Amino acid sequence: MNGKLEITFLGTGTSQGVPVIACKCHVCMSDDFKDVRLRSSIMFRLNHENYIIDTGPDFRQQMLVNKVDSVKAILYTHEHKDHVAGMDDVRAFNFIEKRDMEVYCSAAVEKALHREFFYVFTENKYPGVPSVKINLIENRPFYLGSNKIVPVEVMHYKMPVFGFRIDDFTYITDAKTVSEEERVKIRGCKVLVVNALRKEEHISHFNLEQALAFIDDIGPEKAYLTHVSHLFGRHEEIEVLLPKNVFVAYDGLKIQLDRETT
Repeated sequence: MNGKLEITFLGTGTSQGVPVIACKCHVCMSDDFKDVRLRSSIMFRLNHENYIIDTGPDFRQQMLVNKVDSVKAILYTHEHKDHVAGMDDVRAFNFIEKRDMEVYCSAAVEKALHREFFYVFTENKYPGVPSVKINLIENRPFYLGSNKIVPVEVMHYKMPVFGFRIDDFTYITDAKTVSEEERVKIRGCKVLVVNALRKEEHISHFNLEQALAFIDDIGPEKAYLTHVSHLFGRHEEIEVLLPKNVFVAYDGLKIQLDRETT
């Protein structure tokens, strides 16, 4: 039978977000809502359950803005602060759903969570702290219920980062290089989301030229750019530079894909 995979872009900005604090550039001063970018994160919905990829510093705001009242699990791409800093706020869902929050992450992310949120993992917890259950993942498929998730390992300078393929949808953030072995996992997907920081070269992120070359190599039906910085330009300025099947993602954008379920 046919089902739907629903994606909501919770945040499409870089580690500083857009606007950047105290910046007076024409992007940060834009009055277009598409130029207001929280830290990068998405929510995907499968079988009436919500899953989050990354809980950055804006996680609380993203949950409130999108009126999210239930989260089944959280997947982490990597351990940088702009992707994990909001984990403390999962306690709201602990209270509502009366269970631990399922967290799927690499050993490196687990180590960072123990360091940053030490109070969550102590033996004698302070009342009201978040309650999580860590599920370690490696670079091989795993399941969320009956839903197969395929990790895609990319390199963020020298740091391994997980992208995730869910059915015909692939989400990648903070990539600079992607091996041929990992590209094979992505080929055939209908929708690809990938980071494109700016036009200029960057040590740890795709720039526009590199992101477009990656998209061309993978060959999805549609692609969306995320992790966009204020140095790139305004939303409307970027879109005119793109092929007809490539779009700039923005906060609050929703997309749907048909999926085959059994």
